[in-house]
Amino acid sequence: MAEAVVELLERAARREAPLEELRALRLAVQAVPPAALRARLSDDHLGALFALLSVNDREQVSACVSILERLLQALDPLYVIQNLREELQKGLFHPDDSVKILTISQVGRIVEDSDAVTEILNSPELLRQIINCIGGEKIAVAKEAIKSLSRIAQTQDGLEALFVSSLLSDLKNVMATNDIVRYRVYELIVEISSVSADSLNYCANSGLISELIGELTGDDVLVRATCIEMVTSLAHTPHGRQYLAQQGIIDKISNIIVGAESDPFSGFYLPGFVKFFGNLAVVDSPQQICERYPVFMEKVFEMAESHDPTMIGVAVDTLGILGSNVEGKQVLQKTRSRFQNLLNRIGHQAKNAPTELRLRCLDAISSLLYLPPEQQTEDLLRMTESWFTSLSSQPLELFRSISTQPFPDLHCGALRVFTAIANQPWAQKLMLDTPGFVEYVVDRSVEPDKASKDAKYELVKALVNSKTIAEIFGNQYYLRLRAYLREGPYYVKAVSTTAVEGAE
Repeated sequence: MAEAVVELLERAARREAPLEELRALRLAVQAVPPAALRARLSDDHLGALFALLSVNDREQVSACVSILERLLQALDPLYVIQNLREELQKGLFHPDDSVKILTISQVGRIVEDSDAVTEILNSPELLRQIINCIGGEKIAVAKEAIKSLSRIAQTQDGLEALFVSSLLSDLKNVMATNDIVRYRVYELIVEISSVSADSLNYCANSGLISELIGELTGDDVLVRATCIEMVTSLAHTPHGRQYLAQQGIIDKISNIIVGAESDPFSGFYLPGFVKFFGNLAVVDSPQQICERYPVFMEKVFEMAESHDPTMIGVAVDTLGILGSNVEGKQVLQKTRSRFQNLLNRIGHQAKNAPTELRLRCLDAISSLLYLPPEQQTEDLLRMTESWFTSLSSQPLELFRSISTQPFPDLHCGALRVFTAIANQPWAQKLMLDTPGFVEYVVDRSVEPDKASKDAKYELVKALVNSKTIAEIFGNQYYLRLRAYLREGPYYVKAVSTTAVEGAE
């Protein structure tokens, strides 16, 4: 096979390979191991394939790109940059986006190689054109450029090259293309900043983070909505949160939420600002965040109590995030009857709202009710039981009725609620005391698809792995659950048939 590939490559190098042979070569290179390709390739072969990209034939370009993708992957990154620098440079200017993506992805490979990265850093023209690719019309090209530049910034030398040279001016110039491109550059900056405190310092000193923050706290409500997502990403790292706190950004976001009362357009950005605090509470400390920024909790409750499905959805998501750990659950419990009443509304929405909101409610309920075995104190078990009973007058029946509906997403969402409470003794007693419930759990015929079978299996696994299940369910049911677990999620019972003489 390797000989056939070489023969086809030789014909391509002499420009004697028609399109049919290029198609054959595309298939052939996929079948040859990288080591065999490496041993037979020459500069002429690669140069000829790059030269074939210059024709105005979309199909030929597509075939050559596929072949080059495979061949270049087989080569050492240092070899690629030392021998094909000019071809890579030309590729970045190619009118076909697939060629640009091929070239940029190769640069991404090269910068991950400690021996080859210096060659790239000493090629400012190459880097300049990759920066310009962020401004490309096709999002796929821009994404590949962002990915490669982000990789370049993984080293001290890379950070120096991007932020302490003329390339910073190129980055700022490309931002001026339009709003969409500007946000792409912000996306790159946040990605780089998230790597380390050192990376963040370079980005901050460039002035680009200040520009992002300026837009976040500016008057354009649509811009705010876009920028808050990027600032939320920055807050996922400890050094990012520290920077935002030191710069007073978190206080500013809190003040904007306070001022949203009198802003008729707050609906555009308020969901993002509330999500920001929800994420902050989980990665930091729910209690500290809620105590320091009481407007956050108040706004979440207001949104959940409103009649706007968009606001309710964001509030429900945020409550699910906030209540995903014990400290967050305790913060919610301190609001007493207000949260209990809110749970009743969420239970109502889980049953009656449009499908998407119902799913978000089911996911939030699962998150709020789950307690890891090591955190199941008497107080916390009492709390989750009272929350469960607040959802509806007959909560187990509510979720069982949802789980029998012919919509796989809702079916699985309801099963996840059962799985969340399956390791808690009060829930096991409730399941046992509900007529037909244990039979429903072990009945495989009610699961119509793979996702449902998997969700049911997770429920069975959670029950079997609980320390209290054998005692509460009794031996008969416990053994049936263990048999289900042992047989796996897709077990089908064999049906024996008897042949009758003369029957067709």
